[in-house]
Amino acid sequence: MSVSQQLEQMAMQYAAEAVRLDQMGETDKAAEYYKKAIDALSKLVKLYPDYGLNRVYIERVMTYKERVKLLQEGYMESSIHEEKIIRTHEEQKEDSEEKPNPDKPNIKWDEVAGLNDAKIAIKEAIVFPVKRPDLFPLGWPRGILLFGPPGCGKTLLAAAVATEIEADFVMVDAASIMSKWLGVAEQNVARLFAEARKACEKRPSIIFIDEVDSLFGTHDQEVGGEVRMRNQFLKEMDGIMDKGKNYHLYVIAATNKPWDLDWAFIRRFQKRIMVPLPDFETRLEIFKLYTTKMELSRDVDYRELASITEGFSGSDIRDICQSVRLNVIRELFESGLAYDQNSQPRSVSMNDFLNILRVRRPSVSKEMVASYEKWYENFKAL
Repeated sequence: MSVSQQLEQMAMQYAAEAVRLDQMGETDKAAEYYKKAIDALSKLVKLYPDYGLNRVYIERVMTYKERVKLLQEGYMESSIHEEKIIRTHEEQKEDSEEKPNPDKPNIKWDEVAGLNDAKIAIKEAIVFPVKRPDLFPLGWPRGILLFGPPGCGKTLLAAAVATEIEADFVMVDAASIMSKWLGVAEQNVARLFAEARKACEKRPSIIFIDEVDSLFGTHDQEVGGEVRMRNQFLKEMDGIMDKGKNYHLYVIAATNKPWDLDWAFIRRFQKRIMVPLPDFETRLEIFKLYTTKMELSRDVDYRELASITEGFSGSDIRDICQSVRLNVIRELFESGLAYDQNSQPRSVSMNDFLNILRVRRPSVSKEMVASYEKWYENFKAL
């Protein structure tokens, strides 16, 4: 057992014993074990400063310190602090068993501008097998990795395919997987997949993991809980890729940092699809999409706007349109007319867009784009 695993286990044992003694009224002994739990967690945070669960551990330390202070001051009565700590340990199993909350997004393909190559690859991997599973005697991909610059539509693509096949859509992230309770992250992963397998007996199910690099990236130092969670995930992925099982459970992962993923994780995703910055035609579509509810002057030239925003992401363009709208609304308020419910902002002109673009730069650098293209050449799998 590694040092990190030992510290993690010691913290759990000390805290559990502290709560037991606290409930029995053994205040001196309870305070002693709370201090031991504090010491173990503090050492863990100090040894592994970049670990994702440190925020949780620090919160535990602060809670235990508050309780120690109350015990030492002689407050024996049940308090908010005592109830908080006891609930943490006595009811953590019940809380950690909360089921994933499946959703049914309502994003259509035509709401995702451009990205035709990515759309085709996703349809081949998910939509076609759902519509005609009999045409796939060798099975079909269950793991799809979407990577590329931030703000280019990875989440929209996942939501659109879920709408297409009327699938349950469970969106998870590092915070929901890496539990606030010590030592149950791997249980959360197992439960997530178990619920998804059960759901797909009735309809397709998609697990969407956003910013997956924060969960499954390569790290120089890892503590026990992170290792166990990672191993459990790989085990679950191996299980759903069994060609003898025809259920429609898919895992779509999105990342802005594909180079941080380790190979064991990458190879579980048979489809690795780059979601690039929007090209000219896509930028044209995005501008039209985000200005549909804005009153525009006749001088607004979409093609010119698409041309001068080369290198901008979809979210960059949305922010530009939002800023333009905010400027004309600000003018309305400054004029005092906004308080008349019948007043409306003036039409947005081309000059409004140009003024915003003079003070904005793309959020993705050319060096970042080159890094994505290099990784794509090494690991692409459409």
